[in-house]
Amino acid sequence: MNGPVTVPTSPDGVPPEARAAHQALAQAIEEHRFAYYVLDAPTIPDADFDRLLRQLEDWERRHPELVTPQSPSQQVGPPGGASFAPVDHPSKMESLDNAFDRDELQAWYRRTIAGLASGDDAEAASAVACLGEAKIDGLAVDLIYRDGRLVLAATRGDGLTGEDVTANIRTIGVIPARLDGPAPELVEVRGEVFLPLDDFQRLNRELTAAGKSPFANPRNAAAGSLRLKDPKATAARPLSFLCHGLGLGREAFASLSQAYRRLAAWGLPTSPATAPVADWDQLWAYVEDLGRRRHSLGHEIDGAVLKVDAFAAQDRLGSTSRAPRWAIAFKFPPVEVTTKLLDIRVNVGRTGRVTPYAVMTPVQVAGSTVEMATLHNEDEVKRKGVLIGDTVILRKAGDVIPEILGPVAAQRTGAERAFVMPQVCPSCGTALSRQKQGEVDLRCPNQRGCPAQVVERLIHVGSRAALDIEGLGDKAAAALLADSVVVNEGDLFDLTAADLMGSAFFRKKAPKKQAVETGELEVLSETGKKLLDQLELAKSRPFERFLIALSIRHLGKGVAPQVAAAMGDIDHLARASAEELAQIEDVGPVIAEAVQQWFAVDWRRAIVRRWRAAGAMSALPAPTAGDGADQGGAAAAGTTASGSVGTVDQSLAGISVVITGALPHHSRDQAAAAVVARGGKATSAVSKSTGFVVAGDKPGSKYTKAQALGLPILDAAGFAVLLADGPEAARAVASVGP
Repeated sequence: MNGPVTVPTSPDGVPPEARAAHQALAQAIEEHRFAYYVLDAPTIPDADFDRLLRQLEDWERRHPELVTPQSPSQQVGPPGGASFAPVDHPSKMESLDNAFDRDELQAWYRRTIAGLASGDDAEAASAVACLGEAKIDGLAVDLIYRDGRLVLAATRGDGLTGEDVTANIRTIGVIPARLDGPAPELVEVRGEVFLPLDDFQRLNRELTAAGKSPFANPRNAAAGSLRLKDPKATAARPLSFLCHGLGLGREAFASLSQAYRRLAAWGLPTSPATAPVADWDQLWAYVEDLGRRRHSLGHEIDGAVLKVDAFAAQDRLGSTSRAPRWAIAFKFPPVEVTTKLLDIRVNVGRTGRVTPYAVMTPVQVAGSTVEMATLHNEDEVKRKGVLIGDTVILRKAGDVIPEILGPVAAQRTGAERAFVMPQVCPSCGTALSRQKQGEVDLRCPNQRGCPAQVVERLIHVGSRAALDIEGLGDKAAAALLADSVVVNEGDLFDLTAADLMGSAFFRKKAPKKQAVETGELEVLSETGKKLLDQLELAKSRPFERFLIALSIRHLGKGVAPQVAAAMGDIDHLARASAEELAQIEDVGPVIAEAVQQWFAVDWRRAIVRRWRAAGAMSALPAPTAGDGADQGGAAAAGTTASGSVGTVDQSLAGISVVITGALPHHSRDQAAAAVVARGGKATSAVSKSTGFVVAGDKPGSKYTKAQALGLPILDAAGFAVLLADGPEAARAVASVGP
């Protein structure tokens, strides 16, 4: 008789397959969050994202050891992008838990009652007064009024740190620069920036008429408009705003409804869809009524938000690590319409993946016109059972990404035909194949010469997630390759004005006087000049951003900072063994294998050499000499000044460091990377277990909290001592307390 089966576990008791599944889910969630919040370009429907998050939470319920402060289940969202200066929120901007049906919402309501009931009141309690609000589909922002004047506005970011968008917020007419009437010394107003539906449709018509790409939906339009670098351009966009809460300053009020009345009296816009609900029956009636009226409000909503009204009750209920227990978002089912499936075509991505997509008769759904939707892969087309010529059911999953649910089979005429997946690449004619046994995706293996893949990689290099190069978009990338200005991304940093003149996309007619004097009929356009300037600027991007730009499979924003910090420079990474790579936090065997496969190809290594020769992709930067930090630099990150591998510095092993405010010789990413490179942890929240708080210019609330907790606080010079001489020397120069 066989004995019991022993399931291998890690030292903390978690089976390896559970840890691997949790890690894969966490990385996918982080990448989707970044695409949604930072790039304003969602990659999956909201419903699919919610499903991934619930799977992650299920693993963590079964294995509590997997719960860490870095888990997506414990975080609101990714930090803001690099386009605007980072700014700390005076108080945390929390996210909301979601309910997707009546039973889940009622379960939250009952938990809320139970959480507030105590003693003799426990049995009698059957209701709690709440407010019902429309869940506006826009961009959450934090407005700071000091002595009645607007002094700061920031995006939500990761809930602790967002982007400073004050100049652009001031262009929104409904947001007062000064409150009307007496106000507390400091008030923190939370709300949503959005684009009204009529204005969104008018904006898209104008963009189309000008030959520009329209926005996919009102949220993308609002987020993109608020992040325009020229406030005058933002002012030209008809953005609006509605309040949905308070941070600091709420102590002046007994309830949220009272606070909303005061906000309105101050001249701040509040939603007319907000209503009090006294018990469960009223609460559910409000949700159903709002669902019926959702398209008559003049702006997009994707659900209802229910909040306990009394602030004292909110305080008793408290919050989890990411969301308040006293509020919940009820997500409405996605909107569904029918339209004609005209064709199924394929496109080729930067890693060679060939993806079918649907071309449909344009149809209005959830406030925007949709005419294309991804079908993911050949198996998905078969699973959905759709034929070219079908009438199909289309929905905006999460009111964002269009998704085909299936055909309306009753309307078939017999003229429909099945989709046949191509067996050769539509871009280069190479035979398609599956990279691994059991993989569902067909890929073009001609990664070096396939025009579609090269163009997509060029676009990716210029994306916000990678090197953030303005002017290197779809059209510019296609022109560079089509006109033989570049062979691949390796040529980018060697481009000159003469090279760009080889493409009509970057030329313009010379001014008449110049043409007469020089005989030149054409000159470099402003687009070409901007691209050259941006390429020069991109050379100094942090090492981790170059890792993303190289298009190494699975090595995205979620793991690139850890890899960059552990490796120090590209030479060390190229030589690293699979075992060495797998020891890096969040890097498993799949990523390690992908990195090694990438560097095993000679033309890819040539890209690295070309970039390095052009002055791009340096090792982790050294602090500027003269600030007491001349011993920091590359050597402490695991490399010597010459770039060769040196002794790895672990002087900060086990020590958590919080960085707040602006440092003179480091970006926040660089400072965090320097801490991680020495074995420390760069965290975002100040607590009793924090080892050091590094306070630069305008440090914000984290500095105040560090003082209250009596933590060691370092200025820029003290940070240099920490990096060069270690924690004991840093404690000697740190300040403690008020």
